[in-house]
Amino acid sequence: MALGCPGPGLLLLLLLLLLGPEQLRAKPTVRKERVVRPDSELGERPAEDNQSFQYDHEAFLGKEEAKTFDQLTPEESKERLGKIVGRIDSDGDGFVTTEELKTWIKRVQKRYIYENVAKVWKDYDRNKDDKISWEEYKQATYGYYLGNPEEFQDGSDKHTFKKMLPRDERRFNMADQDGDKVATREEFTAFLHPEEFEHMRDIVVLETLEDIDKNGDGFVDQDEYVADMFAHEENGPEPDWVVNEREQFEDFRDLNKDGKMDKEEIQHWILPQDYDHAQAEARHLVYESDQDKDQKLTKEEILENWNMFVGSQATNYGEDLTKNHDEL
Repeated sequence: MALGCPGPGLLLLLLLLLLGPEQLRAKPTVRKERVVRPDSELGERPAEDNQSFQYDHEAFLGKEEAKTFDQLTPEESKERLGKIVGRIDSDGDGFVTTEELKTWIKRVQKRYIYENVAKVWKDYDRNKDDKISWEEYKQATYGYYLGNPEEFQDGSDKHTFKKMLPRDERRFNMADQDGDKVATREEFTAFLHPEEFEHMRDIVVLETLEDIDKNGDGFVDQDEYVADMFAHEENGPEPDWVVNEREQFEDFRDLNKDGKMDKEEIQHWILPQDYDHAQAEARHLVYESDQDKDQKLTKEEILENWNMFVGSQATNYGEDLTKNHDEL
């Protein structure tokens, strides 16, 4: 089974097999990020040093992919960045605007998602008909569990799988827009990456609610909100960031001030409509690199600030240099 882009149920099975049930049930002791498009205030960024460069790299690629930057020499990085600038400059006027950079970032982000789906496609499309049925996915993901129930005697494990299988099926049905129980590539992409599709937003919110709402009242109160991120040691003090999260809950999460979050408030939290991640990152990159403050970047300005750009999806570590322009 491929690990590049596992489905929700497959990820759980892999974790159980690799870590064991006790480790999997352990609560996190560091902050868990549920926001699909994290809040970002450009004015509050730290001074540009290695740490904040890493923020830009991770904003584009994710933490693991950003580590690849450490393997490139400065000369290689500058060379790759210089060649790709012309492709970002879509109108060929010699300047890269915020809008051009935003468009490029979004395009590469979307391509990254589809490429990840392509990597795991063959593991699910067992009859090679270029579609994935629910039965194919169920067998690929849960076949071992369904065929060997005696190996999952632990009551908690059984409950976990009994919960995840119908949850996956519900999400699959939501992604399967024509209702034929067979997913096209677009539908399967929506299944694996529901946060990227407008018609899947309700399922993202519902799954988040189900994960956090431990008392089953259909809401997320402040203690449940904090417990999702932090395992509180008995009689131990809460770290400052937890105290800050409680304040965030009161001030910004619980919009109607009734002490809990409903589905609408959860959506506002994890899928904020008023925040465009690509736009914010593009504006930041232009602001920090625009030496003459004309609201656009020359190739020279970008190369002068190469360390901020290289390692982001805008360059994709030179992978774009091997593709035809039409592919992008």
